[in-house]
Amino acid sequence: MIFVRDIRLPLSAPQGQAVEAALRLLRLSRLQVEGADVSKISVDARHGRPRLVYTVAVTLKDKGAESAFAGSAPCVAIIRQKPLELLRGTEKLAHRPVVCGLGPAGLFAALLLARQGLRPLVLERGPRLEKRVEAVESFCKGGQLDPEGNIQFGEGGAGTFSDGKLTTRIGDDLCGFVTRTLLEHGAPADIAVRQKPHVGTDKLRDVIRSIRREIEALGGEVLFETRLTGFIRREGRLCGVQTSRGQIPCEALVLAVGHSARDTFEMLMEEGLTLTCKPFSVGVRAEHLQSAIEEGLYHEAAGHPALPRGEYQLSRHYGERCVYTFCMCPGGQVVPAASEEGGVVTNGMSYHARDGANANAAVVVSVDGRDFGQDPRRAIAFQRRLEQAAFQAGGGDYSAPAETLGSFWENRGRLELGRVQPTYARGVRPWRVGELFPEELAGLLRRGFADFDRCLPGYGAKDTVLTGVETRTSSPVRLERNESFVCRQLEGLYPCGEGAGYAGGIVSAAVDGLRVARAILEKYGEISP
Repeated sequence: MIFVRDIRLPLSAPQGQAVEAALRLLRLSRLQVEGADVSKISVDARHGRPRLVYTVAVTLKDKGAESAFAGSAPCVAIIRQKPLELLRGTEKLAHRPVVCGLGPAGLFAALLLARQGLRPLVLERGPRLEKRVEAVESFCKGGQLDPEGNIQFGEGGAGTFSDGKLTTRIGDDLCGFVTRTLLEHGAPADIAVRQKPHVGTDKLRDVIRSIRREIEALGGEVLFETRLTGFIRREGRLCGVQTSRGQIPCEALVLAVGHSARDTFEMLMEEGLTLTCKPFSVGVRAEHLQSAIEEGLYHEAAGHPALPRGEYQLSRHYGERCVYTFCMCPGGQVVPAASEEGGVVTNGMSYHARDGANANAAVVVSVDGRDFGQDPRRAIAFQRRLEQAAFQAGGGDYSAPAETLGSFWENRGRLELGRVQPTYARGVRPWRVGELFPEELAGLLRRGFADFDRCLPGYGAKDTVLTGVETRTSSPVRLERNESFVCRQLEGLYPCGEGAGYAGGIVSAAVDGLRVARAILEKYGEISP
């Protein structure tokens, strides 16, 4: 397939002009072409007048002639889609593999194992999606927190209640497999062409259910509301797991528990496995008017129907720390994401339409093992202290502490609402948000907002609402594995995904799940009858 990149057109131009421009550059007639269509759309708004930038994919009737176009122009490339190559091992499993966790990593690991006939057994501590949605909606409306069914735990993992972003920096061919699978299971078609694709929490739920049903149809099984509680070993090898439902024999366990499974992290350490600290970040959720963000990004073109909802990614280094924005949700809302009683946690969520009045994003500052004496228990305790402090500051009823940016800069603890109305469902209470954090981190957050305002005009608006706290940006720990994806301390255990410290986001977690499943398949050819 021939790809023609960097075709720049005004916002008013129809997509068909991009295809015609590609054919002219290749000097091809329609008679030579089997198919030509837009494969990617992005926006270049750097010079004040946004333009759409297209990549067009062209397939010739004579496939053998395509290679002649390689290098014909700087913007032309020949790309051949690589099939997912799988080598099958010769060893036999006595029992089917077990996957712990049904977030993106566990979901895709289980899917690949199921498609290859290994009939995985999936353990998910939270409920199936229908029950989980009920629990989350009840909590958002003022009900009790369910520690096992919430925005962190349950079918689909934490990404289910998010913007459903599919952007990633990992550059792995398996990313294409993830996208194709999501499309096969009902994801919006535009995720195949958008520069910054997203599914939206509403669409993502049906996709997750559909993938789980394929796993089950292929002989896999999902046990909901089932927690992993320990390991059974023989001569240094895994031979089974302890669960809240009893013992399950297995020689291959994919551990994909997500970044919030603190009790599981504790269990791993009690079992004698060594966890190490990894960097993570803490901060607040910042809400602006979506229209103000788009004015800062698109200038006079803001509101043009050809433009996507405006989104941003900002960062600034200060010595060895970084202040940056994370998980930006255009037209979204700030959601209560606690998974432990007595703690307040915030996160962001958008529906596919992204049609809410506010934009929100985490604004966070980095911390790492040096802040905690390289002790993972201290790192987890640090997250927990921030969440408990926010709970008390919010009044002890899961309301969240909040402050407008003008007040935050001066540490006045005021909620001086203007154009931006807070969306956090449990309600907010005025508080000196900076005092929730160590003084150094609060100072860096203030510097970050000031510098971001110079990068994106309007970002420092005084009526920006800051809601605390954001602590679950990524896992604070890592469980080391070798080049075969096996835990260095327990043969048969495969640490996987974000909770094990090897991913960050839906696509990278899904890809890591595929890598781990592929490693299992390369060792085991089949299950003994």
